[in-house]
Amino acid sequence: MRPARQVALWAALAVSAATTSPALADLSLSQEIGANGLAATEARLAALAAPTPEETFALAGVRFLHVVEVALQAQLREGIYDASGVIPFARLAPQAPHRDGPMRPEAMADLLKAANTGLDAAREPLDSLPPGADFGLEISLGDLWFDVNADGKRAPEESLYEILGPELLGWRWSERDPAAPIPTVRFDAADAHWLRAYTHLLGGVTDVILAYDPTDGYRRVLESHAAFESLSPLPPPDPESYDFLTGFGATVDSVAPLFWALRQDPDRERLLAAHDHFLAMIADNRQFWQAVALETDDDREWLPNDRQKAALGIELPQGTGARWLAVLADAEALLKGEKLVPYWRLGPEAGVNIGKLFTDPRPFDPVGWIQGADALPYLEKGPLVSGDSWTGFERMLSGDSLMMALYLN
Repeated sequence: MRPARQVALWAALAVSAATTSPALADLSLSQEIGANGLAATEARLAALAAPTPEETFALAGVRFLHVVEVALQAQLREGIYDASGVIPFARLAPQAPHRDGPMRPEAMADLLKAANTGLDAAREPLDSLPPGADFGLEISLGDLWFDVNADGKRAPEESLYEILGPELLGWRWSERDPAAPIPTVRFDAADAHWLRAYTHLLGGVTDVILAYDPTDGYRRVLESHAAFESLSPLPPPDPESYDFLTGFGATVDSVAPLFWALRQDPDRERLLAAHDHFLAMIADNRQFWQAVALETDDDREWLPNDRQKAALGIELPQGTGARWLAVLADAEALLKGEKLVPYWRLGPEAGVNIGKLFTDPRPFDPVGWIQGADALPYLEKGPLVSGDSWTGFERMLSGDSLMMALYLN
């Protein structure tokens, strides 16, 4: 063994010795995560002095999953749940929040800031992968789990497959055979571009939300709840049946802070960062589809080309990659202001410059935008995006377009 590799191995063993029961030499990386968890595996991989391309990709993937784990822990600890479904990382907790008292107003922003930092850390190893790196990392989804309650012990309900399965598989989740083996995925060099793209996508979304910080909106919700309780609280809902007022109230309380947040002066630097993230996501997507198109194997693929099959059992129609790239090309043109979005008060020669929403941001009033007075700074003459690419994507996927867009990023 080369001296550098020997030093790296001993360093890794030292980092994980306190939390590792099975010998690492006897475990695959997938099994190591199953036995020791994401945090311990991340610490070992980060301590390697000279990681292989496979270990570098693994570090990025483990850090990406750890972002989700930290968010799940925050949801449980802080009592966070986004019933609107708009905020990433804020509606996946499989257990009821156990915080004593109401959520802190700052809790949602703190969750998103931690996620944003974690996504940057996950992307860092991918940026160091050498050009032409080749690897094959086998991960059984059944080995992956999130330490949701932060007790260091794996519980059945903490399985990644149980928590994220409905998000990944959509309606297919309820129709799956529970006795079927949990898939194993073999991640390869092309998937590094996919993962980098996903870190940019989620980083852009979190930056947009943080630019319009919802903290004050959540404070207003909490203060209003206290006032409702002092006036005449509603009777507790029947735990045996769905209560409309409870469900509707949770949705309203999730959406209202976002509307209030949009009326604030946004953080321009955050929005510029989001703009960069979204453009980088598109560029990485292109690199992914270029790389995956050259693959000649068919070995438990995460996202397949037209000659391959997906390990998850999801069937992608022929030409999915080309259709998705056409959607992203339109998105890129919108972000750069090269194409405009149609506006209901304008004809076909002018529209909304989406790029300016990031480069010249202002408070956003829905009424002003619907009427048009607040839209005026962003309206200009130019070619409109047709929507044909998205329509073709929807038609090809027969109603699965939103789920597939989440999968493809």
